[in-house]
Amino acid sequence: MPDLSLSHISIMAAVSILSSVAVAFLVHWALYWIALRIVRRSRIEPTLLPAIFHPTRWLVVLLALSAGVKSIALGPRVAEIWGIGSRMLFALLVGWLILRGMRAAKAMFERNADISVEDNLKARRQRTKVGILYRIAQCVVGFLVIAMILIAIPGVRTIGVSLMASAGLAALAVGAAAQPALKNLIAGVQMAFSEPIRLDDVVIVEGEWGRIEEIKLTYVVVRIWDDRRMVVPVSYFLEKPFQNWTTKTSDLLGTVFLYVDPAADIGRIRERFVAAVKANARWDGRVAILQVTDHRADALELRGLLSARNAGVAFDLRCEVREAMLDFLRAEMPEALVRSRQRIEAGEGFTRLSGAAG
Repeated sequence: MPDLSLSHISIMAAVSILSSVAVAFLVHWALYWIALRIVRRSRIEPTLLPAIFHPTRWLVVLLALSAGVKSIALGPRVAEIWGIGSRMLFALLVGWLILRGMRAAKAMFERNADISVEDNLKARRQRTKVGILYRIAQCVVGFLVIAMILIAIPGVRTIGVSLMASAGLAALAVGAAAQPALKNLIAGVQMAFSEPIRLDDVVIVEGEWGRIEEIKLTYVVVRIWDDRRMVVPVSYFLEKPFQNWTTKTSDLLGTVFLYVDPAADIGRIRERFVAAVKANARWDGRVAILQVTDHRADALELRGLLSARNAGVAFDLRCEVREAMLDFLRAEMPEALVRSRQRIEAGEGFTRLSGAAG
């Protein structure tokens, strides 16, 4: 008879727990369906709800299990194990929920910050800041979850408390051994607010022209013009000089240098240069000018300034205008091409060409 009573109690306990779990699933599904309908009627894209669906479902199940277990008389050992395990699961599920929510929020920010448009400065600033802060938040959440799990275990609870209470001291202790990593980590936090670079910025680093492809917590990936990748520590952009061609705007001035004979008709060359720039579809209509910037004995240096909407277009525009000007000089003004002048000296039995072999 006692065995039957014990078996009956076990069956009732199992039924109670299963009923609690089933009710939790139904309640979660109903709440999710209602929330989804409300969001869709508000014409808001439901990005956050699908992201937190699984973490919230298992959180509700865990809470339902905790409520069902309370109605059962468990032994001291089983109750202790359940208490430790439920607290650890709770910490993990809460961390999972926060990470999924942050990822969904990051996706929404990035969707609203479209960097494929021409004037994308504001969007690039938002994406850069959100990306860096998201990675920092990931580290913080992971640290807190690990600390909460350690606190849930009685034998190592003091370790978890100490881990949370003395995080600053631990950072100082580790700093001596991991100074470069911490230096770049702190530089990454600083970069999120000072913004010396942003995603898709055009930069010249170590003499290489490229675009900022990725900004991590401790390093930056620069995509070089020939598709190579340069990996640079974050601290580099706070400590060393580099060129950023898109700090304020993507508009850019380009240069074309020409070297012509000192006797060349500069006015005619200038008119042709301006006409070549204006005829090119890559020109943005701002600047087209040609000036004499240097004078040497054998040549004049002409610098043409032209403008384009971004660095890539400016490079192509410079190449095309330079080619057009060289074709013009060869075909219509060959006298403007640089020549080697030699001085003929008399009084010798033969003609001597100074500065040349003859």
